Amino acid sequence: MLRIGDPARIGRRDFLQIGGLALGGLSLSSLFTQAGVPLSQAGKPVTDKAVVFLFLHGGPSQFETFDPKMTAPAEIRSATGEIPTSIPGVTFGSSFPKLAKMADRLAIVRSYVPGDANHDIKPIVSKDGFSANLGSAYASVAGGNDPSSGMPTNVVLFPRSVDPNAGVEQAGFGKFISNGPFAASAAPFQPDGGGSLRKDMKLNLSLDRLDDRRALLNGFDQLKRGMESEAEAMETSRQKAFSILLGGVGEAFDLGKEDEKTVERYDTSKLFNVEKIDKKWNNHKHYADNARTLGKLLLLARRVVERGAGFVTVTTNFVWDMHADNNNATMTEGMSYMAPSLDHAVSVFLDDLRARGMEDKVLLVVCGEMGRTPRINQRGGRDHWGNLGPLLLAGGGLPQGVVIGKSSANGGDPNSDPVRIPNLIGTIAHTMFDVGKLRVTRGVSREVMTMADYTPIQGLHG
Repeated sequence: MLRIGDPARIGRRDFLQIGGLALGGLSLSSLFTQAGVPLSQAGKPVTDKAVVFLFLHGGPSQFETFDPKMTAPAEIRSATGEIPTSIPGVTFGSSFPKLAKMADRLAIVRSYVPGDANHDIKPIVSKDGFSANLGSAYASVAGGNDPSSGMPTNVVLFPRSVDPNAGVEQAGFGKFISNGPFAASAAPFQPDGGGSLRKDMKLNLSLDRLDDRRALLNGFDQLKRGMESEAEAMETSRQKAFSILLGGVGEAFDLGKEDEKTVERYDTSKLFNVEKIDKKWNNHKHYADNARTLGKLLLLARRVVERGAGFVTVTTNFVWDMHADNNNATMTEGMSYMAPSLDHAVSVFLDDLRARGMEDKVLLVVCGEMGRTPRINQRGGRDHWGNLGPLLLAGGGLPQGVVIGKSSANGGDPNSDPVRIPNLIGTIAHTMFDVGKLRVTRGVSREVMTMADYTPIQGLHG
């Protein structure tokens, strides 16, 4: 646990009483010896690539997203119609005009089989042998923090990460912050002012309370000013460590440090008036949270991977469950609430990565826990379906402008070799890890080796 005393009187011994910093289990000794050295060059069997996993909790429909099936009967085909894409002969649901224009930069999987129709958080928290966020597997190999920046290597971003007024994350179907069999230092770092941030860090500052992330950042600033004289006396490596702990990490999670024009470009809150969301649906607050936060969540994801995070989970609240019952809207109405934010946020994120030269260094994965039934129900919604679901990947050096697999005529089953969760995990593992080096590295867990042994998605890897 991090314990820092009175900023005006702190000495080197107090500063170094850290052991394992709660910001992902940072060891100061590793910072002193490896500051500025990328993980891939510091003897770690990892690549220089990161993964951002955008999990669409609730189970999005394959029809209204990327496989509209407009030649099927009315009760099957996309309720929102279709739109042509930049890939000849390929259409998306009409709610995604921006993604359709950049389809030649995407990989769409139309034969993805989630495996069951249960509300849970597969595949982001693996159910195959260990119940842990995939980022925890990464952090168990890479270490809890990037040695050059101090950034936690495994981060999870909920709506409250960017909006303290958003609802709490859905935890009824699994824990996104689970580290399973891996050490506590591999658990995802949750920067929302609650969770691990306040539980694992104790800052004895002259603040009445650290009520939220803003107060924590202010505390960092105060502490940094109070220690300037001490920092001047430290040797270069300790100054680097000091800067890491009290500078870059805190600022990375503060969107106030981002260029205003960039924040405006990502902002999804102005795409439509959330007051128009019908409050008869019990999920209406979640729909509004998604609209207000999704763009900024992906901006925050870009900021942390730019500073050394290797795996970032981004999740909306529970909003993609479109049964048209008391909780959830119909397909057409629900997509009008949800699709504009997803279409805009993912498009801006990918453009931003390209502009920053990060496109091949960051793999974006977008899916939910399941898909939706081929037949629209009598209320205008679709029910749970585990035989097929939507999957989008982009970046990470993978092929662009490809459609992997085919679905059956009714869009309910694969009509080619199925892509299953282990295949998706295999693609993620081959992106994050230097698999050849991983196999000869001592101390790598059985669970990580299982991930590395999964066959990646054919057509994206050889």
